[in-house]
Amino acid sequence: MKILSKYIPENSVDLVEEILTNHPIHIKIVNNRATKHGDFKRKINGDFQITLNNTLNKYQFLFTLIHELAHFITFKKHKRVKPHGKEWKQNFQHLMLPFLQPTIYPSHLLPYLANYLKNPRASTGADVNLTRALNMYNEKSGKSFIFELENGSIFSFNNKSFKKGAQRRTRFECVEMASKKVYLFNPNAEVEAYKEY
Repeated sequence: MKILSKYIPENSVDLVEEILTNHPIHIKIVNNRATKHGDFKRKINGDFQITLNNTLNKYQFLFTLIHELAHFITFKKHKRVKPHGKEWKQNFQHLMLPFLQPTIYPSHLLPYLANYLKNPRASTGADVNLTRALNMYNEKSGKSFIFELENGSIFSFNNKSFKKGAQRRTRFECVEMASKKVYLFNPNAEVEAYKEY
């Protein structure tokens, strides 16, 4: 808990400790992964583990930790059910509600969190407004969000160049310059925009 406490808001430590006392699990803090903030899995030896990215700001870290703990508790209660089905949603809501207070999360984040918790999704990235609000607390990376770029802008992502195109329902069509393949990007994807001279 001592290591974990430096990654989460100070006033959330006791609540997290209470959950972990009732549901002990190995938590591993890992280097950033572009495709996920955290995960819950059963290791080959049968033990359970949660991994969390070390680059998350403290509000995202706490949110992701509770998301993964909900998976663990859901598995303990129900064994095999849909990963983000009704059982997980109920557990996530139940675990997360005590953290929705201005002594833990900044007041302006609370409405976004409350709205998301009405019907939690597999990824926080699915809720554009919540993701933007949480990302305000990230250290400045020099990167831009896709939604901030003009259509036709050229940007870099995973060492490839793309051109931003039209928005479909929730994602942007972007053409990879070398292959001319079309990829769909979440509006909150962080990319490096090329500077115009």
